[in-house]
Amino acid sequence: MPLRALARVNLAAIERNVARLRRELSLGAELCAVVKADGYGHGAAPAARAALDGGATWLAVATAEEAASLRAEGVDARVLIMGALSAEELPVALAANADVVAWDQRFVDALAGTPVRVHVKLDTGMGRLGTRSADEALAVADRVTTTKGLELVGAMTHFATADDDQEFVKRQLSAFEPVAESLHERHPGIVIHAANSAATLKAPASHFDLVRCGIAIYGCDPMNEDPSARGLEPALELSSYVAAVKHARAGESVGYGRRFVAESDTWIATLPIGYADGIRRAFTNNAEVLVGGARYPLVGTVSMDNITIDLGPKPAPQIGDVATLIGAGLTAEELARRIGTINYEIVCGISRRVTRSYHRDGIDA
Repeated sequence: MPLRALARVNLAAIERNVARLRRELSLGAELCAVVKADGYGHGAAPAARAALDGGATWLAVATAEEAASLRAEGVDARVLIMGALSAEELPVALAANADVVAWDQRFVDALAGTPVRVHVKLDTGMGRLGTRSADEALAVADRVTTTKGLELVGAMTHFATADDDQEFVKRQLSAFEPVAESLHERHPGIVIHAANSAATLKAPASHFDLVRCGIAIYGCDPMNEDPSARGLEPALELSSYVAAVKHARAGESVGYGRRFVAESDTWIATLPIGYADGIRRAFTNNAEVLVGGARYPLVGTVSMDNITIDLGPKPAPQIGDVATLIGAGLTAEELARRIGTINYEIVCGISRRVTRSYHRDGIDA
């Protein structure tokens, strides 16, 4: 019998996606693989190793605990923590020998006396972390270089609209470039970085010394369209199995709230996977599942542990058959569009309750 819920990840696909993205890069630029959120649901440490095998030279995460987890798994590559760090999280980040991001002098002073590599962040339009002031960014960088133990190693920004509005990307670049140039003049050798996955593919001027690719290394399209059109290969397949098949007469209902009522006699299959595994409740009567090479509509309310599909009046699927929710042509992008979200949320939402397994083009890793 198949597993109740299985996310099977092709590490060779991640390697190939990284290699494909590297071919886009401006001369001399390196690739940082973003493996935050447990590698966007794929598994942080296996994804990190595959990305490094594909030619990535840096890794990035969002939190101190994510950096510590990579180290606990034996990953020893350069790791950048991109998110904010509280006083409690800072020792965890330092113990993980991770690079950190600064944008105010208060944080720099908190780092004093500890050997740590620091990147200065300028907010050019995202409106979240980073200073909006070019002068403050320069002052923070200078403070880093004069504070005992600290090493200034990078300057960065982050794009708000690289997946769609290229005019705003240009505005952000125009704000970032003079600051980056000034910092590079004052502190030769620092790494300048700005591009995410979308900018890597659509804005070559943003490549600088390093790009930070997340969603694309997993074979998802950063524009939420068609991965194959970008030369990307989805690395993850999500499956369950047919646990039960039963007849439903016309007028009989399926699931909580009776949100599906059979219009004619049909057969219903139950799959033991639900919203606790990452199958969003919004897919109620609004998705398809692949069984035996055919697509069947998801019907009835998605519950915590089960979903149901309509097999029609003459069912071919049988108990034990594998049911594919992502993969074999069913993409995270398609699922995302059905419920008005993005592919990031689909793959990141696959919970830890789902077993992960790893292979390289079908050979268990």
